[in-house]
Amino acid sequence: MMDVSNPIADVVPSAHGPVLAVLASTSTPLTGRAIAELTRPRVSQARVARILTELAETGLVDRTPAGAASLFSLNRDHVAASAVEALTSLRQQLWSRIAEHAGGWANPPDGVVVYGSAARGDGGTASDIDLLVIRPAEVGADDADWHANVTDLAARVTRWSGNPCEILDRSREELRAMAAAGERLLSEIRRDGRAIVGSISLVPASRAA
Repeated sequence: MMDVSNPIADVVPSAHGPVLAVLASTSTPLTGRAIAELTRPRVSQARVARILTELAETGLVDRTPAGAASLFSLNRDHVAASAVEALTSLRQQLWSRIAEHAGGWANPPDGVVVYGSAARGDGGTASDIDLLVIRPAEVGADDADWHANVTDLAARVTRWSGNPCEILDRSREELRAMAAAGERLLSEIRRDGRAIVGSISLVPASRAA
């Protein structure tokens, strides 16, 4: 299953993964200490220093003297750099696939929001991918084609990531009823959710918030 907090670990399970993820996320050269502070999960400064030395020797990382310290950056001319960048964007690639799938439905959802640990990025390999799919007003709750699409999306998300996918299928009217009833889940979704179709504003605020 995909590590939703550190997707690169699926392919690079060593401490090299978090270091490469930091380097791929910026074009600004960083000191080893700064890179260590940004790693998630955290890698010690001493371990980061050894990894950076190894990566600089391969040419994948550029090392530039800066006084008593050194600055490091990903060498984007290296043939492996594009692979590193692809690995560090796995969550974004998953969101794009979900949006593309939903956009192909006969009646596309008004919104798709990923929430929970997958949205926060603090889960692990055992985390579900939780999605709120907002059903258009013209689609009934018992619409067979709609349910087939929702079921297929859940299966594909699991296929794409290896993680179980749980889908909360609600219309905007049903969401308003949940908000009126003080459903705390809506507060969590509004706080941490990431809209990959539509806007997070489609999720009403709970009266208990």
